Amino acid sequence: MGRVCTGQRDRSEGPEGQVTGIVSGGVQDGCMARRATGGAGGTGGAGVKGARRPEVRLPPLEPFGGGELEPDGDYDGLAFREADLAGQDGRGARFMDCALTGCALDETSLHHARLLDSVLTGIRGVGTDLAEATLRDVELVDARLGGVQLHGAVLERVWIRGGKIDYLNLRSARLRDVVFENCVLVEPDFGGARLDRVEFIDCALKGADLAGATLTDVDLRAAAALEIARGVDRLAGAVISTGQLLDLAPVLAAQMGIRVEE
Repeated sequence: MGRVCTGQRDRSEGPEGQVTGIVSGGVQDGCMARRATGGAGGTGGAGVKGARRPEVRLPPLEPFGGGELEPDGDYDGLAFREADLAGQDGRGARFMDCALTGCALDETSLHHARLLDSVLTGIRGVGTDLAEATLRDVELVDARLGGVQLHGAVLERVWIRGGKIDYLNLRSARLRDVVFENCVLVEPDFGGARLDRVEFIDCALKGADLAGATLTDVDLRAAAALEIARGVDRLAGAVISTGQLLDLAPVLAAQMGIRVEE
């Protein structure tokens, strides 16, 4: 197929679907506050449910003491600042109430890790392995990532804001209440993923793969650019603008077997 352009938090780690309501706040003395926006936030309007942003309130944080990550490690209330975590093995680790700022994550293994009530700012890396990880109540700001593996992961109440992510692998992942804002996604792979209440706000999607994906209340109207390389037939359950529909018309017609001739 051709390409076309167009408050308290829940610390119980309960089952998917038990959601609360993030609004950006400041960082002072290691403490970041968020205020809940409630149900129909962002670009959500009549007929589409808006994503509910996470609520993150970090307590005063202790600096990470250095050393390497440990498999199944438990990191609670820590500030990782400019830490070089490249190539380290943190498989199955749990990060609760943590701030990762300016950290290097090249080839870092965080397979099946859990990132909960945490803020990641300015992280960078190529080949970061977050396959089958859980991200719940997480804010990711100004990331520079390439080839990050999130296949089979669960993202719930996640706000990805700013930055650029190349070749994001979200195959068979589950995204619920996720907002992509002011970021660039180059060839993101949503193949076989489930997207429920996901918003793209001033976000450029370049060469997105939606093959086999299931979309429910996905709002693409405010996307800065929309390029779908595969899976345009999976847009049922998404909301697009009139202009985007016109851009998609040739591929939609081809998908339906309609010949368009003058």
